[in-house]
Amino acid sequence: MRRAKIAAVLCALALVLTAQQLGLFHVFSDPPRVKAALVSLGPWGYAAFLAAYTLLQPFGLPGTVFIVAAPLIWPWPTAYLLSMTGTMSASVVGFSFARFVARDWISKFVPARFHAYDKALATKGFATVVTLRFIFWMPPMLHVFFGVSKVPFWTHFFGSMLGYMIPLFLTSYFGPQVFDVLRNLPVWGWVGMVAAWAAVLVGVWAFRRARRRKAAVLQD
Repeated sequence: MRRAKIAAVLCALALVLTAQQLGLFHVFSDPPRVKAALVSLGPWGYAAFLAAYTLLQPFGLPGTVFIVAAPLIWPWPTAYLLSMTGTMSASVVGFSFARFVARDWISKFVPARFHAYDKALATKGFATVVTLRFIFWMPPMLHVFFGVSKVPFWTHFFGSMLGYMIPLFLTSYFGPQVFDVLRNLPVWGWVGMVAAWAAVLVGVWAFRRARRRKAAVLQD
């Protein structure tokens, strides 16, 4: 078993290094280049999309590249189906790798903000998985967090599926329109978006700080 786990880790590292040497990370880091690469493959583009998404996203390539590129290439129902399938398969690969292959080694890389949900996973596993997937989507470290947690595989699977449905639908259906708007957005529009996002972050920070102060006063 130990040798099998070591072999799996080495295969994963070899896959990432090979993809890097072949320039796949560079190609798939740019949605227009993804479109050109997949369209040139014809019907095999579906398989290439799913294979690249499944094998590369759990090990560092942002999944948003794929779900943004999909509606730019195919009609939204096809893009939605491919995005859901690729996102679920990548989530299963990341989860399974963390749980069954490199659990002890990889658990120390999970960000502290995810560990705050350990108790919620133990008591309300399905609802917690749905919520975290809906908010954070599919970052590799979230795959790892679920993999090293005690949440059952099928709870993770169906919770992730439900959590992904709405965000991926919105991206698939409205993605091309949003992409066109952003591409033609003037400088002042970008400044306004950044300012609004900064205001939201400041508001969240102030709210959490006030809540911590209130909790401290109640404890005293």
